[in-house]
Amino acid sequence: MDLKFKAKKAVEILEKEYPEAVCSLRYDAPFQLLVATRLAAQCTDARVNIVTPVLFEKYPDISSMADADVCDIEECIKSCGLYKTKARDIKLCAEMLRDSFDCSVPENMEDLLKLPGIGRKTANLVLGDVFGKSAVVVDTHCIRITKRLGFHNIKDAVKIEKILKDVLPADKSNDFCHRLVLHGRAVCTARNPKCDNCGLRDICDKNI
Repeated sequence: MDLKFKAKKAVEILEKEYPEAVCSLRYDAPFQLLVATRLAAQCTDARVNIVTPVLFEKYPDISSMADADVCDIEECIKSCGLYKTKARDIKLCAEMLRDSFDCSVPENMEDLLKLPGIGRKTANLVLGDVFGKSAVVVDTHCIRITKRLGFHNIKDAVKIEKILKDVLPADKSNDFCHRLVLHGRAVCTARNPKCDNCGLRDICDKNI
């Protein structure tokens, strides 16, 4: 099956299965999404959503986070794991945004990747969700499901991002990735996927 046709079908199927395609991380400003996504590394979104209201009440914006004591940030995010590294990155990121970007989150990949602790996954999430740009967020769900569907047989996130950008409709790619997360949690799990109940089974290489 042609990959562009398969991508189109996958988008259509998941749109019906999961009409609401939203980021599971809660935030009120672009910088808060940067912080929440950094905290989500090796931590559940549910846990992050418990931690961030306290953190953002104390430090609601870039300037206040840049001025924060890193030890206090550590205390606020301790339950997220890897809290020392995450706290350092969050403070350094806020300082760079304050000093180099006039307290604004940049709207392009090149500048986003300059920020401490920010990789392509986070940058794409911000570009898609905050700025409405075409983006492909390659997380573990995306890697697993698109491999099973037959879009690739690799683990390199950057290469997978390029493959999917080439075949997905540009205006659908960001929401498609959100729906992959929902599908990965509910049906196409890492272990014992529920293939008999999967709407994608007819286009999935795993079932061929």
